[in-house]
Amino acid sequence: MSYNSDKTTPLMSWLSKLGFDNPEVSYQSDHQFLTQETVRLKRGRLTHKKVLAINTGTFTGRSPEDRFIVKDTNTENKIWWGDINKPFDTNSFLNLKKKIVSHLKTKHLYIRDAFAGTDKRHQIKLRIINEFPEHNLFAGNMFINPQEESLTNFAPEWTILHAPAFKADPKVDKTRQGNFAIISFSEKMIIIGGTGYTGEIKKGIFSVLNFILPTEHNTLPMHCSANIGRDGETALFFGLSGTGKTTLSADPSRFLIGDDEHGWTEDGSIFNFEGGCYAKVINLSEENEPDIYRAIRPGALLENVKLDSEDRPLYEDSSITPNTRVSYPINHIDNLALGLGNSPRHIFFLTCDAYGVLPPISKLNPNQAAYHFMSGYTAKVAGTEAGVTEPKAVFSACFGAPFMPLHPAKYAERLKSKMDGKELNIWLINTGWSGGSYGVGARMPLNYTRAMIENALSGSLKDAKYIKDEIFGLNRVQSISNIPEDILDPKKSWKNPEEYDKIAINLAKKFNKNFEQFESQSSEDILLGGPILK
Repeated sequence: MSYNSDKTTPLMSWLSKLGFDNPEVSYQSDHQFLTQETVRLKRGRLTHKKVLAINTGTFTGRSPEDRFIVKDTNTENKIWWGDINKPFDTNSFLNLKKKIVSHLKTKHLYIRDAFAGTDKRHQIKLRIINEFPEHNLFAGNMFINPQEESLTNFAPEWTILHAPAFKADPKVDKTRQGNFAIISFSEKMIIIGGTGYTGEIKKGIFSVLNFILPTEHNTLPMHCSANIGRDGETALFFGLSGTGKTTLSADPSRFLIGDDEHGWTEDGSIFNFEGGCYAKVINLSEENEPDIYRAIRPGALLENVKLDSEDRPLYEDSSITPNTRVSYPINHIDNLALGLGNSPRHIFFLTCDAYGVLPPISKLNPNQAAYHFMSGYTAKVAGTEAGVTEPKAVFSACFGAPFMPLHPAKYAERLKSKMDGKELNIWLINTGWSGGSYGVGARMPLNYTRAMIENALSGSLKDAKYIKDEIFGLNRVQSISNIPEDILDPKKSWKNPEEYDKIAINLAKKFNKNFEQFESQSSEDILLGGPILK
C-alpha cells in the first residue's frame, strides 16, 4: 500500500505536522514487497529457500552506551539514572529530532502502524518510520499488525524515527558518538540513528513498556519467554543471551506464548508484547531447535548470517558476529498460544555458569527469587569476546538491565509479591558447566536440562528431597530419575573438592559485590536471599 500526494489522508496529515512535506511513502507493506525492495536496493540477498538475508553493517548488536532517556519532569524522579539509563536533555533531543526529520524528508519512507501487547487492556499503538525496507520488514515481524479496518483512523501513541544513514555530531548533538537511540516519554517518541542493527527498534519499545506498565498499569514487565502446557499451566523462562531461553521455551510438547518480552497483569494473566520472535541462530540445527529451524521461511529475516556459494546459510559461521539472528512472525511456529496465558505455576531462571559451581537445578524461596532476579547472573566463557581468557561473571538486573528504566528493586518486589499465598515454583537452572570450570569440565547436556525442566513442570519434584547448599543457600534437588546424582551435586562432579570450594566462594563474593549497588533500596528480606559467607 503506497501514498504519495494525498494530504487529506490521516497519515499524510500526521506526517505533515511532524515536518514531512508530501513524502513518498510505502505504508503497511507486506513481506513480499519489502523483501523485493531490499534486494532491488542491493541491501540484502535471498537464500536458497527465498529467505531475505541482510548485513546490519558496523553494528551487529545493540550499543548500550549510546542509549539515552530524556530527563524531564516526567522522568526526573522515576528513572534509575546511571550508566544504564543515561540522561539526555530536552532541547538536544528536539534538535536531533529535527535533524532526523530533515534527513528523512529526502527519502522514500517505509511506514508501519502496529501494536505492542496482545492484551488489549495494556496495548500501545505504534508508528514506525524506517529509512530502509528491511527494517520495516523487521518491525512487521516483531510487532502486532492491526486488521485493515483498524488502520482507517489509526492514531499512534508512540512513534519511532529510524535513520541508520544519519549520524549525529557528538560535539553539537550531545551524543557519545555518531550512533544513538534516545527515548522521550514526554514526546512519546524514540529516535534511532547511525545504526542498522534491528534490535534497537524492538528494545526501544521494550524499554518504554518497562516504564509505563509498572507505573501506569500495575503490571510487571518481564524479559522472558513463556509457554503453556496442554494442561493449561503457564511457565516463564528468564535468562541472558546464551543461557538457552529461546531453545528451552520452544518445546514441541507445549504451546509458545512468546520468546522474549511479556507482561504479568494484576489479575494474574500473562501476555506477549510482540507479534514475532527474534532468535539467535549461531550453530542452529534442525535436530536441536526444530521449531526455530522450520520458522526460517519466506517472510523471515536473517541477520549477519554468512551464505555459501549456493546461498545456503552457514549457521556455524560466526565470522561476521556470534550474534547471528533471525526474526520471523510468531505464526511461523506451529505450537502457538496466541500470545496469552494464565498465571504461571513455574518460573525458571536460566544461567550459564561457566565456573561450574551452581547446581543444575535448585528451588528458590521468595527472598532468593527476588535476589537472583535482581542479580540476573550468567558467565561469559573464554573466546566469546576479545580479551576474555577465563570465565567472566556477568550480572544484568532483572535479566535485562539495559531495558529497565526503574530501579531493579521495583521489579523484584513486584515479582516477590506474586509469590505471596500462591503455589508458584521458582527454579534456578544452570545450563553451564559441570565437573569443573570452562576448560576443565563440560557443558551440561541439553537432554539433562530438558529432563529437569520436564520433571519440574510435571510436578514430580513436588515431594523431592532437597539439600541446602552451604555457600549459596540454594535448595538443590537430590535425585531425578535417569540423571546421575553426581551431576545434581556440583561439588561431587569435581575431581578436586577443595578447588570447587575456592571457586564457589569466589563467585559468591562476586554476587555480593554486585548487589552492593542495590542494597540501599532493597528490603532486608531480599538481602537474606543472597550467598552465605562466613
